[in-house]
Amino acid sequence: MTRTVAAGRALQAPAWWRDAVVYQIYPRSFADSDGDGIGDLQGIIAHLDHLVTLGVDVVWLSPIYASPQADNGYDISDYRAIDPVFGSLDDFDELVEAMHARGLRLVMDLVVNHTSDEHPWFVESASGPDSAKRDWYWWRPARPGTQPGSPGAEPNNWGAVFSGPAWTFDPASGEYYLHLFAGKQPDLNWENPAVRHAIHDIMRWWLDRGVDGFRMDVINYISKVPELPDAPSRPGEMLADGQAFYNCGPRLHEYLQEMHREVFADRPEHVLTIGEMPGVDLANALLATDPARRELDMVFQFEHVSLDHGTGGKWQRRRLEPDDLAATFERWQHGLAGRGWNSLYWNNHDQPRVVSRFGNDGQYWRESATALAAVLHLQQGTPFIYQGEELGMTNLPFREVGQLRDIESVNHYATALAAGVDEATAFEQVRWAGRDNARTPFQWDAGPRAGFSTGRPWIDVNPNHGWLNAAAQVGVGGSVFEFYRQLIALRHSDPVIVDGDFERLPGTAPGVLAYRRVLGDQQLTVIANLSDSPCRPGTDIPQGSLLLRNVTGLLTDTLAPWELRVFRS
Repeated sequence: MTRTVAAGRALQAPAWWRDAVVYQIYPRSFADSDGDGIGDLQGIIAHLDHLVTLGVDVVWLSPIYASPQADNGYDISDYRAIDPVFGSLDDFDELVEAMHARGLRLVMDLVVNHTSDEHPWFVESASGPDSAKRDWYWWRPARPGTQPGSPGAEPNNWGAVFSGPAWTFDPASGEYYLHLFAGKQPDLNWENPAVRHAIHDIMRWWLDRGVDGFRMDVINYISKVPELPDAPSRPGEMLADGQAFYNCGPRLHEYLQEMHREVFADRPEHVLTIGEMPGVDLANALLATDPARRELDMVFQFEHVSLDHGTGGKWQRRRLEPDDLAATFERWQHGLAGRGWNSLYWNNHDQPRVVSRFGNDGQYWRESATALAAVLHLQQGTPFIYQGEELGMTNLPFREVGQLRDIESVNHYATALAAGVDEATAFEQVRWAGRDNARTPFQWDAGPRAGFSTGRPWIDVNPNHGWLNAAAQVGVGGSVFEFYRQLIALRHSDPVIVDGDFERLPGTAPGVLAYRRVLGDQQLTVIANLSDSPCRPGTDIPQGSLLLRNVTGLLTDTLAPWELRVFRS
């Protein structure tokens, strides 16, 4: 039976996701219905009409499965249960029904590179070397000639994403287990077909319950080089980056094709599949999203949100250059054109707020929020909006370490201090780059706790909610929210945005990003000044009708700070 979306388009249209817009909800921080300070499923249900007003098509939920919450739900202890903090399976079924009634599709976050160490699979695996599920995870003895459990005895020299070695010693069984993330997130061994079959069964279970797709967490890490060799290291460093041995590993595409055959191929409606792939190269992204290969619909790549990382990674900030950003956009737009598909995003639960990070969240808050939105949404691909992005929500002005909640930031701060970094520098690193910036409560109104909860929120509310909130923007001309509505409506109505070629305009001034979308005799030209200073664009301003602009005043040959212009010709 065909469901219809609010705008009247049929959900069963071929490749419906090409002109769709996805909205990510971080349930813990979206809306709290019971006053415990933590967002929940009933809170989401109560605010679905906000999403209908915005005009999005798909909702992606960050994990709501049963979990000890060591990494806010990305450590799953039961894939077929809802964590009580969010509600129940009955609440989930009510959410699915409410979303489908509004023409919204639901995408679940699929975390299957690893589980929680409290998952029954791992508990059984850790029960001893003779366990029937021992090889469901990666177990290895200590390095030869070392004392098990002592520093340097780990089976290889890989470092974990959340600091420290990627191995934890289990005294009960005398061996180490691999975890690319936290110690409470042991990696599953996808070499074992029983593991893959169990995961496929879980996916079918959720699809049968009404789910419309999956966003697959770090899915390019599931295939490891079985020997798990040491990675090249710098002189004097104990730990090394092991990505060469697990990022897009030797059997990744085989596993994805098998998943498609076993889970998606016979479904009466298309299941949306989104692969998060940190560090993926263009060649593997193209392989994964080429429809003829039957793997994924699109990938999340991280190149554009790594451009402000210094030589020391995300904790070492450097200035973003618009030319670098334009070059990255161009490379991925051209690289996937005609075969693969782009996902377009600035924000998610892992990234600081874009208006604070790449924009100007002070004097030019509205202008920079809208300019950054347009230069992203008007490319080819499927745009993703992270909750609050449609309002221009900003980073939280953290004042002290005690406000931090994220395991990555807490671990980095401690590791930096242990390495001799002074407290002020270490705190500035996590204050600026930490994931907690994305996880503050959604700012619904100017009331106490931003309308998020009647209780004390699990993480601090941004103090700017008194003026920056949904109630102050929805239906208000010129607001960031209404600008996002225009962008979404354009994508739904204009084939050149969905299917047109991408052409970067050369010769722009420093700070200016400009490109053209072309489909037959239709053209759309996007010019944006991504700086705090007025400037001439340095390229001919095209003739044609002005379709969209984010500032007022007479059109001149000079762009105001953070001014965006979109022309149709």
